[in-house]
Amino acid sequence: MDVVARLASQSAVVIFSKSTCCMSHAIKRLFYEQGVSPAIVEIDQEMYGKDIEWSLARLGCSPPVPAVFVGGKFVGTANTVMTLHLDGSLKRLLKEAGALWL
Repeated sequence: MDVVARLASQSAVVIFSKSTCCMSHAIKRLFYEQGVSPAIVEIDQEMYGKDIEWSLARLGCSPPVPAVFVGGKFVGTANTVMTLHLDGSLKRLLKEAGALWL
């Protein structure tokens, strides 16, 4: 859990992902298209990837990726992030975290 918290606090937006996950790819594209450059943690390429995956599952991520943190706080997985995007709340969160200026 400490590894996830440490990594999540190192950038305004952090996405825990797997390089082979299509939903992870879609969420990363969403942020890039918003003009945000998130920090990406590909857990299938990390030495402690299984520990990170276990920690994300303990946070309530089901499936464990993609898991999005904004401003060091857990926002949610793909469904939650897409809902926030569609209702306009995601931009507000990104601006508050300093990840988006416009």
